[in-house]
Amino acid sequence: MSEAEIRQQASVLCDRLGLTTELNINQTDVVPLLSQGCKIIIAKEGGENKSELAKQAKALMLLLEGFEVNRDRIHTLENATYSMEQFNFSNLKEAASYARRGSNSAVLKRVEYYCYHPLLQDGNIIIDTPGIDAPVQRDAELTYDKIESPDTSAVVCVLKAASSGEMTTEETELMEKTRENPGIRDRLFYIFNRIDETWYNTQLRQRLENLINSDFRETARVYKTSGLLGFYGSLIKSTTGRDRFGLDTIFASSQGRVDVDGKLDSEFLGNSEETPQFISEFNRYCANSGKLPPSKFRISVNSYETPNENYVRILAEQGKPLIEQLIQDSGIEDFRTAITHYLTEEKRPQLFKNLADDLEDLCIQLRKHFQTIQRSLDSQPREIEAMKAQELLRLNQELQQVGQDFREHIATEVNEMIMNKCDIFDADFRQLQSRMIRRLDELLDSFSVEAAYGRTVLNHPRNATAPLIAVLVEALYYLANQLEDILVESTASLVANFFQYLKDSVRKSEYYRLLYRLLGNDGGIEQQLDELSQQVSDALVNAAGVECDRYVRESPRFYDEDTFSIYQFRQTLQQTSQGYDCENMVDAQPAIRQLLRLDFEPKVSKTIRQTFRQTVNKTLKDHLLPMAEKQADDILQKYSQARDYVEQTLAQEAEEKIARNQRLQAENEEKIKEYDRAVSGINSCLQAMQLYEHLLPAIGENNSVAVDCE
Repeated sequence: MSEAEIRQQASVLCDRLGLTTELNINQTDVVPLLSQGCKIIIAKEGGENKSELAKQAKALMLLLEGFEVNRDRIHTLENATYSMEQFNFSNLKEAASYARRGSNSAVLKRVEYYCYHPLLQDGNIIIDTPGIDAPVQRDAELTYDKIESPDTSAVVCVLKAASSGEMTTEETELMEKTRENPGIRDRLFYIFNRIDETWYNTQLRQRLENLINSDFRETARVYKTSGLLGFYGSLIKSTTGRDRFGLDTIFASSQGRVDVDGKLDSEFLGNSEETPQFISEFNRYCANSGKLPPSKFRISVNSYETPNENYVRILAEQGKPLIEQLIQDSGIEDFRTAITHYLTEEKRPQLFKNLADDLEDLCIQLRKHFQTIQRSLDSQPREIEAMKAQELLRLNQELQQVGQDFREHIATEVNEMIMNKCDIFDADFRQLQSRMIRRLDELLDSFSVEAAYGRTVLNHPRNATAPLIAVLVEALYYLANQLEDILVESTASLVANFFQYLKDSVRKSEYYRLLYRLLGNDGGIEQQLDELSQQVSDALVNAAGVECDRYVRESPRFYDEDTFSIYQFRQTLQQTSQGYDCENMVDAQPAIRQLLRLDFEPKVSKTIRQTFRQTVNKTLKDHLLPMAEKQADDILQKYSQARDYVEQTLAQEAEEKIARNQRLQAENEEKIKEYDRAVSGINSCLQAMQLYEHLLPAIGENNSVAVDCE
């Protein structure tokens, strides 16, 4: 696990235990502090297995201990992977000892180990998941995810009911979840392990049978085993009396020291030789299980002999038949046979059937694809003159297609512009709007009543004063003309940018490249766009002048009663009527500016937000669409020019195209062969399993291939 994962898991456990979750486990005194808290919880609960809370506390202790012990191997964010050699393990026992449940296993995310077995050679992968009753909920969820995964072929559930007579809460929950999901239920194998405990307890045996008959009647995959007797029984089959049937070899690691010849050190043994659990259960099996028929096995377990002596004597007397009977009674062979048959005889054909069903649609599409390419390439001319003739026949069609594509391209661009989906045009128009608003603010802020008053008096030499209305008239003309200048300038820039965008878009198109190949030029497209750009610019500049010329007129509601504008006008008039010289008029400059703002802001807003965009759209559409239509016809009329140009390079192109077709044909044929080999290999396996209705479609006629379905 990474340090981040360990810290996350520690935080979850601390939260469940009521310990602080804000501590950093990298700090020196944090781990001992949390461990002490866990010990207090365990002591309060009466032991580490006495309650769920105690189990959680023990899990946190092991996690913290594992973090401390393996700190140098744990990365901050990434999961580190190590081999046995990197731990300096010389054998599997050392590795297993390290990974055994405890502090080390608490920080292990996954352990991968490999061994030789026919089922594994067949491609099966065995995964040992955490228990569904794991103290850390995340581990239990990981197990359920693997159980429910569609990639899981079989699930072996080892249950505890044989030793307790009833299901645990977690086992019952598993049964309920799987019962609702037939896809999971049908691949479950239930193993009631420690079945040997029911041999000596009639009541326990009856409770187990009742449980199986009531809760497992819908599944046939129920097996009763004794893993202890079956596993070691299989191991001692290869032992003899010389090694005391495994006491000196298989069980030596639990007994004491072993000499170089593989025998236990007699000086070490004395009376201190321990009895392995298997030996005790073996003797119990021989004496009290009731599994051994007296007619076949006459066995005595003597009280005056040690358990190990009884074990060696009994095997020396009974030999292999007793071991075979032990293995049979352990139930492991029934399960071994069942799981092997399921994976090789049931699941394998089902997997191939599912594989064929999944591949069928893909194979049909691939088959059609390869055959279409094959037919297309076969229909191509194989001689230069024939290729030239075919290209010339296509010339008129290609010119027509180019014209149509150009016409559709321009129509699409115009439509995108009208629908406000042309980002470049929209950005430029927003810039035009901003410039108009900004310019109006600048003009109003800098407007000089004194200058307007002076121009009015200058135009009337007989008079030494001027009315407010005359000053306003001068202001109207001034503002309208200044706004016209900025609108004309922005409109010209807008049109130029849009047509530049159109030219760039046309140059990037496929039809434009094809037109150059057919004519050696663009057929006059760019020239037409340049000419049209000037025409549109002139038209819109004129429209901008007309639009701003209307600003000279006051707004229709400017003098309406009960409006703020007429109120402002009257207040301004009252202020300017206090005298007849320029000073009174200049003093009213703020009021006059406000009066002008009330008049011009609605006009400008209407222009940039309502009327002028529609004018621009209509003008561009009325100019571009007819041009595109005419240009498409002009391109079609250039057939003679295109024929003369194409004939100059057609021979070389035809030769290159024939060579390319031959190369593509060879590549396609090789792909067809590769496809047929793959399909034939799968079909051979399907035929071997008599799944004839699921055979995949081939392309070639002779595509039988001998394959190994393993």
